[in-house]
Amino acid sequence: MQLSSKHLLGIRQLTAQDIQLILDTASQFKEVLQRPIKKVPSLRDVTIVNLFYENSTRTRISFELAEKRLSADTVNFAVSGSSVSKGESLLDTVNNILSMKVDMVVMRHSATGAPHFLSKHIQASIINAGDGINEHPTQALLDAFSITEKLQSLRGKKIAIVGDIMHSRVALSNIYLLRKMEAEVMVVGPPTLIPKYLQEAFDIRVEYNLLKALQWCDVANVLRIQLERQNQVLFSSLREYNLAYGIKKSVLAQLKKEIVIMHPGPINRGVEIDSDVADSQQSVILQQVENGVAVRMAVLYLLAGQRES
Repeated sequence: MQLSSKHLLGIRQLTAQDIQLILDTASQFKEVLQRPIKKVPSLRDVTIVNLFYENSTRTRISFELAEKRLSADTVNFAVSGSSVSKGESLLDTVNNILSMKVDMVVMRHSATGAPHFLSKHIQASIINAGDGINEHPTQALLDAFSITEKLQSLRGKKIAIVGDIMHSRVALSNIYLLRKMEAEVMVVGPPTLIPKYLQEAFDIRVEYNLLKALQWCDVANVLRIQLERQNQVLFSSLREYNLAYGIKKSVLAQLKKEIVIMHPGPINRGVEIDSDVADSQQSVILQQVENGVAVRMAVLYLLAGQRES
């Protein structure tokens, strides 16, 4: 089987069959990562450029590790500090990449649509590692993989996405993926952090009461408050936010069931989630980090196969 596209620009462009293929392939690569020798020669003659215009630690390291595990040749462009305008910088990038004869580009950019722009100008496969507040597809895929590890399936499962929905590309990619895989979705947070269009556009639930949401869901995916993306005051204080929407042991103790706790990171401990919850048995946050390498290996491997066909 093959993916339906030569790029991974977003979950929006994937089919349910694409998503399942990536998850199944990731499962095979996770087995590889448990072996004493974790390296395979799958991408030995493939050159990959990691092009990060935004600061990133977790995603960049995860992609680099995935590339090394597949034996690819990698080039890292540290351009996160660049202040050049979007159009000029991307066109310069196009020319550089064309001259380097690279096969794949992993790209993170603060401008929505930047990977889509690049995909129209070069032959290399483009993987979106996050564009503006649009999408972060590999994060949604690793979240889905982590849920299926715990609950065996996505279909019919109830997932609550909690927090700063307005500024989160992780939220949007997760919503696209979960709806395509027939899961039920609820977004939870202050009214000022939930876009008005979501409920109708995606056929999802909206809830402003955290306890009600947690009583409903099987999984709570807790998002970071992105103060750096907020250009106005959207809630009174971080302390007030924690009191109303922070995931605490005392809140979870009121539930009559045990739910799965997730977080894409980095965590603001004591704001959206307390340390004793983040480090508890209910949390799969560290498993998400581990699964990120397997999922990104799967994406790279499948796109490389598409390139050769």
